[in-house]
Amino acid sequence: MTLLELQDIGYQVAGQNVLQHIELTVAAQDYITITGPSGSGKSTLLRVIAGLLTRTSGQLLLAGKEWAEYDPILYRREVSYAVQQPQLFGQTVADNLRFPFQIRQQDFDQKRAVAALASVNLPATYLDKPINDLSGGERQRVAILRNLLFPPQILLLDEISTGLDNENKAILHQEIMRVNQENGVTILAVTHDNEEISGANRLIKIVAGKMEANQ
Repeated sequence: MTLLELQDIGYQVAGQNVLQHIELTVAAQDYITITGPSGSGKSTLLRVIAGLLTRTSGQLLLAGKEWAEYDPILYRREVSYAVQQPQLFGQTVADNLRFPFQIRQQDFDQKRAVAALASVNLPATYLDKPINDLSGGERQRVAILRNLLFPPQILLLDEISTGLDNENKAILHQEIMRVNQENGVTILAVTHDNEEISGANRLIKIVAGKMEANQ
């Protein structure tokens, strides 16, 4: 089943083409890796899909419906975006894991949060851990959990493992593979990591703003 369609997507800044004629059809539960040289437009493409940048041409459809027809808040619940340098807020890990419940006007489910922590090898005691005391890898794990406590239809990953050690990369990769296979979350990941590339079922290359390969 087709979940996401990009039809002749273009994006310009100051009259310069950053993305040109991007055509992509994404099926539900796809795992797509996006590669290409630095500055080629990979992250821009993810931000357009996330609704953080507005394309200057073409159509972007989620489940057959144009992006512009969605309520932006509801769209971003279904198309979740994770970045290389996660921004945590509040004082503790629990503050960040409460947030997905708060925006849905639901009571915080501590058991669910503890189970989520366990899925990325963090103990229940981390709920009360100050975010300033987290390592870079732990911050990224908490940020990913914030995206996944209510699994979106699509998870966009923008170089999330860059700079992390092998242990943290492996933990993140395992959780991403799990939600893809068990929860049916569709993954689009910009990465240079060989393990993440090998885990994808499709590989796309962006060069100078154009899609060079769609395998």
